[in-house]
Amino acid sequence: MEKSESLRELIATRIKEARKMAGLSQGQVASLMKMQRPSISEIEAGNRKVSAEELAQFASLFAVSASWLMGEGEDIVDLKNTQLQLAAREIQKLKGDDLDKLLRLLAAIPKNDAP
Repeated sequence: MEKSESLRELIATRIKEARKMAGLSQGQVASLMKMQRPSISEIEAGNRKVSAEELAQFASLFAVSASWLMGEGEDIVDLKNTQLQLAAREIQKLKGDDLDKLLRLLAAIPKNDAP
C-alpha cells in the first residue's frame, strides 16, 4: 500500500469517527457541506480523496483540528464538547419565536443526573 493510500484511509477513518461523535448522519453532513450523500460515503470508505478545502470544512463542522483528521495525535475528541459546539452553532442561527420554542422544548426534557 502506498503512503498516500494509507493517509487517505486514515483521514477517512477519522472523518467517519468525528461524524459519529458529532451525532450526524452522512446525509446531514452532505447537506451542511453542500455535497451529495454518496460523496460522503465514498470519502468515509477511503475511495475518494479529500481536498484541502473539504478537510478544513470537515474540521470546522466537527469542531476538530484538520491535523487530527490527518492522523496527528492519538487523543479522542471530547464527544460532549464537540456536540455542544455543534449545537451552539445551530442555535445561533435561530431567530425569535424559533429560539423561544427550542428553549421551552429543552426545559420540558427530563434531565439525566448522570455525567
